[in-house]
Amino acid sequence: MSSIEENVCFKILKRSDIGKEKYGVTMERDDLTRLEWLKHTQEELMDACVYIEKLISEEKILKK
Repeated sequence: MSSIEENVCFKILKRSDIGKEKYGVTMERDDLTRLEWLKHTQEELMDACVYIEKLISEEKILKK
C-alpha cells in the first residue's frame, strides 16, 4: 500500500471515531432504510460539489 492509501485509511479511521462520538452509532447501524442511506449519500455528494465549485471559482480568480 502506498503512503497515499495509508493516509486515506488513517483519515477513514479518524472520521469513524468522530462519527461514533458525535452520533453514538457506527456504520453497522440498522435504523435507516436503503432510501435514507441513498439520501444521505446524495446530500454528502452535493456538499462535495459545492466545495469543488468554491475551489474552482477561487482558482479562476487566482489565474486572472
